[in-house]
Amino acid sequence: MTPTLTVRLGTRSSALATAQSQMVARDLEAAAARAEVPLQVELVPVRTRGDVDPTSLSRLGGTGVFAAALREALLAGGCDLAVHSFKDLPTAPVPGLTVAAVPLRQDPRDALCARPDLAGRAAPEPGGRAVPGLSEPAGPAPGLGLLPPGARVGTGSPRRAAQLLAARPDLQVVDLRGNVPTRLSRVLGPALSADGSLGAVQEPDLDAVVLALAGLRRLRLEGWASLVLAGTTQQAATTGAPLMLPAPAQGALAVETRTDVAETLPALATALAALDDPAARAAAIAERAVLAGLQAGCAAPVGALAQVEGQRLDLEAAVVSLDGARRVTVREQGPAAQAATLGARAAAALLAQGAAQVADLQATRTPRHQDPRGRA
Repeated sequence: MTPTLTVRLGTRSSALATAQSQMVARDLEAAAARAEVPLQVELVPVRTRGDVDPTSLSRLGGTGVFAAALREALLAGGCDLAVHSFKDLPTAPVPGLTVAAVPLRQDPRDALCARPDLAGRAAPEPGGRAVPGLSEPAGPAPGLGLLPPGARVGTGSPRRAAQLLAARPDLQVVDLRGNVPTRLSRVLGPALSADGSLGAVQEPDLDAVVLALAGLRRLRLEGWASLVLAGTTQQAATTGAPLMLPAPAQGALAVETRTDVAETLPALATALAALDDPAARAAAIAERAVLAGLQAGCAAPVGALAQVEGQRLDLEAAVVSLDGARRVTVREQGPAAQAATLGARAAAALLAQGAAQVADLQATRTPRHQDPRGRA
């Protein structure tokens, strides 16, 4: 009988990162069982600077700040796998590492989470996690009209800020950091517990925040979503929800390992191949190819969403000015097997339409939004 192989999966300690890693661990063990490969996954906590430093992500060095420590642990042999939110990975490859699996993708769209009174709900009870019985945001899309004039909306993403202002120029966009419960607590106050060393405020100071729907669902907090924002222009036209093209690869996970895994841990390589979802991988490749083709910095307001049906891939991408006044959009369609080519073609089309004049594509620092405590 083949002995069970134990592999170490490195994970950040935030609630979302832990939930994602636990999910991948379960799915990987199930995939290994289907492939008749005895495998057990052990989680190994890895602290990253992005989890403990409240500085704006762009000033820390971009979303890659979350991946760096995990990648160092992988290369040093401290773990055999690492799970990343794919949108947090820089597009440049790291020698010695490879994304060995992209599991089935969660919903890539963004969600507006508004104050309970604005969303037509009773105030939450302290310590509550979500509206009882809600697994999907209910009712017809009310649009951003549920927010009062001049509402204060939190986001740390220039992409989200630009698209919010495109729909509602009167909104006050407030820079936001912290893990998902921490951000949501800026609207709900003590209804949510602190998540990690970044803590949670005790009193709400924002009218709404914009968060990835995938993260809310993985934490079972989607009941607080007041409005799911449309991920494509077609969805916006169909549902009436405001358009918010997501970040490239949003909602997708990347399971990274060392490139020699097939030689050193063949059982793990077999399990990872069984875990990989070809449609999720193709969509992420196409969207990330847009970023690479634009040579976009971490603070560039770029959105992209690829949808795969059968062997076909439909990609929409956009660059939006930071004030929301200008936008260039492209759409590419073709074989899913040519995902990287389609993404590169979309980037070239955006540049041909003047994307570099619409926004600073090399931006690595966000503009300084209004701080709720009186600081710039």
